This record gives sequence, structure tokens and C-alpha cells, in this order.
Amino acid sequence: MKIKSLVTGGAGFIGSHVAKHCLDMGHEVIILDDLSGGFEDHIPAGAVFVQGSVTDEALVSELFATYRFDYVYHLAAYAAEGLSHFIRRFNYNNNLIGSINLINESVKHKVKCFTFTSSIAVYGAGQLPMREDMIPTPEDPYGVSKYAVELDLKAAHEMFGLNYVVFRPHNVYGENQNIGDKYRNVIGIFMNQIMQGQSLTIFGDGEQTRAFSYIDDVAIPIAKSVVTPAAYNQVFNIGADKPYTVNELAKVVGACFNVTPQINYLQARNEVMHAYSDHTKAHAVFGEGSGITLDEGIRKMAAWAKEVGARKSKEFDNIEIYEKLPQGWEKKPETAAATV
Repeated sequence: MKIKSLVTGGAGFIGSHVAKHCLDMGHEVIILDDLSGGFEDHIPAGAVFVQGSVTDEALVSELFATYRFDYVYHLAAYAAEGLSHFIRRFNYNNNLIGSINLINESVKHKVKCFTFTSSIAVYGAGQLPMREDMIPTPEDPYGVSKYAVELDLKAAHEMFGLNYVVFRPHNVYGENQNIGDKYRNVIGIFMNQIMQGQSLTIFGDGEQTRAFSYIDDVAIPIAKSVVTPAAYNQVFNIGADKPYTVNELAKVVGACFNVTPQINYLQARNEVMHAYSDHTKAHAVFGEGSGITLDEGIRKMAAWAKEVGARKSKEFDNIEIYEKLPQGWEKKPETAAATV
């Protein structure tokens, strides 16, 4: 009998790659995605697609009863750290309560392993390099929600024996990323802006650093985690090791499109200045990464982006707090006025 795996967020960026690798491993893959940030054409051939949300408790319960999943890969989330300050209710409902719906059903149906994609946002500022043995101190609601799920998984394991694996990826990029999302994923934003002939927008002076991670260095270990006993009930940082400034990144992306980008520097956001992780633990369990450099990875993503073309950024329709909303994230005056 085939192994049955649920992949939430499987029409999205990381989720679609994880689903593909699960299919390659011989799993029967059922994807649950509400298409709020994903696209149906990202769903790999051979997967069963169910359109819906992890917040739909009845639907989640029905899926578990129907398919009796062996494994759950939970990647569905609204992963906009900066925006999460202004969409607190939406953030916690989607990223925390939706996760709890899945954990409840996983306990009830004796799922063998629950693999959860968390974030380095759980660490907060001033802990460099970020290591798994550090005490998380998240500074935004997104990080708070992710850490709460991590804690709940640990409690579910101790109480009910639910095995889990937690990954904390960071700054992931590659094919299938939603380049039309103006609130997150700076590489996709840059590519979308270049293809539309726009200047690149950078918050602050561009000297903030991030270790940008190509998708293969993240999706492959996530998919393999359920068949890696040494990974069970552990937390792993995962991604690239070398940090770059956003200014350096802009030059690399521009070169892939044969342009010297014009930069529009905006007021700095409330975000950590430097963020990079130690991956010693992940390398010991999953081996070294793909070895794909930033230049190589961005060229791969740029080739894909040129094929799919520019995408129009969608306004987020559920802003709950407008005070201190970052420059460039404001809704159009007539739209904002209509929501007051």
C-alpha cells in the first residue's frame, strides 16, 4: 500500500517543491491549498488537489478521515513577517489556529510524523549565528505564531507520542515563488519590478544582510525528513550559510536581467538588521547542501521568471492596523477610505 502524505500549501512555493519530491519518493500526495498565495499550475502532476484552508476545521477532519495519512507536511502559512504586525488576527488564525486543526487530527489518526515548516523569525534579534539551542525570542506576530506551533508539537509528542520534525528555513527563493507578492520575498519582488521596468525598492540603506537559500537546499531535506529517524522530534535550521547585503542582491538580480537597476530607498522597516543561521545540526543529519551559489540559483529563478512573466502585486485586503504601516504598503486612498 502506498504511503499517503498530506502537503498543506502544496500549490505555493516551498510546498509545491516538497510535494514533487514526495511524489518522487513514491508517496501518494494530497495537497490542501486555498490558492491565496499559490497557483494551481504549481501543483505537480500526480498529486490530488483539494482547494480549501487549514482553518476549515470540518474540511481538515474530513480529509484525515478519508485518506488516513501516514505523514503530514505542514507548509501552509501567510509568511509575511513585517506585515504580521498589522494583521494580527489574520496571522494567528491562519498560522496558529490552522496548525492546531492539523495537529488535533494528526493525534486522533495516529500520524507517523508531522513535519512543520517554522521560520528563523522565532529567534528575534541579536542572536547570531542563530542556533537551535538558543531560546527563541520572536519580535513579530508571525514569529510568535510559528514558535507557538513548535511548542504545541513538543507538547503533543510528550502527551500523545506524535512524532514531529521542525524546520526553520530562511530567505528561500527559486522557481514557483510568488513574485507578485509585494509584502515578502525580496528576490521575487526585485525580478517582478525589473520585468515591469520599475526601480527596485529597498527599505532602509540596503546594508541589512540575509543568507538567501535556494529552494533545493530546503525542500529536499523537508521531504526526506519523515524517512530520517534521526530527525524525529528535532528542530533544524535549514538554508544557505553565506549572508549578503540587499544592495549586493540587487546587483546580482539586475545582472541576470542585463540591467543596472535604479534603487528607490524607502524608510527602514521595523526588522532585524542581520539574520543568518548555523546549519551544523542539519548538515550532520541530512548531509551538505546542493552547493548552488547565489549567482547560479538566481539565474535559475530568473530563467523561470522570464517564462512566466511579471505578475501584478495584490493588495492585502485585511489590514487591521494602519498606524505605522511601512511606506509603499499603504492601500490606495479610495480603497483605504472604503474600509474605515
